[in-house]
Amino acid sequence: MRTLPSKDHRRTRVANAYFSLFMAIGNILGYATGAYSGWYKVFPFTLTPACNISCANLKSAFFLDIGFIVVTTYISIMSAHEVPISSSGATHVGEAAGESGSTEEAFMWELFGTFKYFSSAVWTILSVTALTWVGWFPFLLFDTDWMGREIYGGEPNEGLNYDNGVRMGAVGLLLNSVVLGITSLFMERLCRNRGPGFVWGISNIIMAICFVAMLVLTFVASNVGYLGRDLPPNFVVMAALSIFTILGFPLAITYSVPYALISTHIQSLGLGQGLSMGVLNLAIVIPQMVVSVGSGPWDQLFGGGNSPAFAVGAVAGLVGGLIAVIAIPRPTSQKPRSQV
Repeated sequence: MRTLPSKDHRRTRVANAYFSLFMAIGNILGYATGAYSGWYKVFPFTLTPACNISCANLKSAFFLDIGFIVVTTYISIMSAHEVPISSSGATHVGEAAGESGSTEEAFMWELFGTFKYFSSAVWTILSVTALTWVGWFPFLLFDTDWMGREIYGGEPNEGLNYDNGVRMGAVGLLLNSVVLGITSLFMERLCRNRGPGFVWGISNIIMAICFVAMLVLTFVASNVGYLGRDLPPNFVVMAALSIFTILGFPLAITYSVPYALISTHIQSLGLGQGLSMGVLNLAIVIPQMVVSVGSGPWDQLFGGGNSPAFAVGAVAGLVGGLIAVIAIPRPTSQKPRSQV
């Protein structure tokens, strides 16, 4: 049996780093769209008696989204010349359709049947992935709302403070994506020098520190005395933007390192890469559902606001980071062996 050289692991990390880079480029363009407040002038028909300026800007952004989706869908369909392949190599539509039911059943059985083959390292990666996304989802769900409510002191549809805060949050996310893209360029060097598990763990700890900083800034903003009367002081806004910007580093790690790690450890088990990615996605979407359902009641239990969800995210990120640093083994370089 021929084993793949460690160079293939490196290529996997590089590929995921490029994925993270191009995602950052798309995020920068998207958040720049959200930060611009004059879209209603570009699309004047969106401004109506029932839809004010903020509503018109949002509606205009949706029109831009529809346009980009149409263009990218057309490019994907025209560029990808894929031929459906069945297990028996049949190319007839009827034969392929006749096998579709059994293929779906086999896929679901294989997906859950792979659990018994996982090593402790794979389970550690899945656990850290779940904890990481328990940390990230409160931020991804409530980041601009936090800026609008708890930094700018506004409420939706009540004055301009909330809208100004949401737009400033979009600026923060734009800066976040810039750091995400820059980090992606150095991803391979970071992982090669320190090990992907160690880099992932440190990034999670940085993420937790940033969430704690958001809690501290919320406390400072509530005690400065400007909420409900004036715009936030410059130092509060700059501190919030700095937190958003720093979070771009751990987000870049989250978008690439877990996929490279699970691919590396699944490879030695002889399981399909598609199944491994499917299992990793389960470790992402299940925490997302838990946070989406539980964050609202959790926040209300502690008096409203977004701080309780961020506190849970900080704890989850810290625990996941410590597990990653301590428990995820560093991959050893393997020399290629020729088949005997």
